Amino acid sequence: MKSSPVTHFEMPAEDNKRAKEFYESTFGWKMQQLGEEMGNYLLAQTAETDNKNMVKTPGVINGGFFKKGEYGTSPHVVIAVENLEDHMKLVKQHGGKIQGNPQDIPEIGKFVMFLDTEGNRVCMLQPLQMNS
Repeated sequence: MKSSPVTHFEMPAEDNKRAKEFYESTFGWKMQQLGEEMGNYLLAQTAETDNKNMVKTPGVINGGFFKKGEYGTSPHVVIAVENLEDHMKLVKQHGGKIQGNPQDIPEIGKFVMFLDTEGNRVCMLQPLQMNS
């Protein structure tokens, strides 16, 4: 089986402005607050990206912050997969539980959340660039 890399991290935040100021000041991350149409998500750019916001350096990842409680209260990772439907079947086959239905993220790809066998909330993403 081909390896599926972790491509993104997500952390909960109670106050996006406070989180933005902390990570910009402490680590020099470039933070971008998105609007309501994107769930008020706060993007965290930890490394240099190209014009499609994809990291230029292999092995590094960017991330973001979601409203605490909306998708849990713990950080989670996003795993890139070539075929979301196939991996949803594999998650179920190996004891995990899919959470909700796959959703499209404009210009990024399709994702779904799942619980692994240990109760950790994880995301799978089928990025658009893996299809082209």
